[in-house]
Amino acid sequence: MIRSELIQKIADENPHLHQRDVAKIVNTIFNEITDALARGNRVELRGFGAFSVKTRDARTGRNPRTGESVEVEEKRVPFFKTGKLLRDRLNGH
Repeated sequence: MIRSELIQKIADENPHLHQRDVAKIVNTIFNEITDALARGNRVELRGFGAFSVKTRDARTGRNPRTGESVEVEEKRVPFFKTGKLLRDRLNGH
């Protein structure tokens, strides 16, 4: 499911809301999650999962095209850990 499909589904299930208002709400939620992660905070959505930021150490990588060694800088990457409720639904419990 992509963002526009999510917005459409929410708008269809809530006919009292305009689609542009639903889009504004969904975009605000995603922006707040992104901003919190950019600040290094953790975002937990109970029953769904938790977003956090992990740091990958600097390392020596390899350019797959040339085989040449390349230094890869330390970087921060988003990480998602599923919640128990989501895991249970995925596994049919």
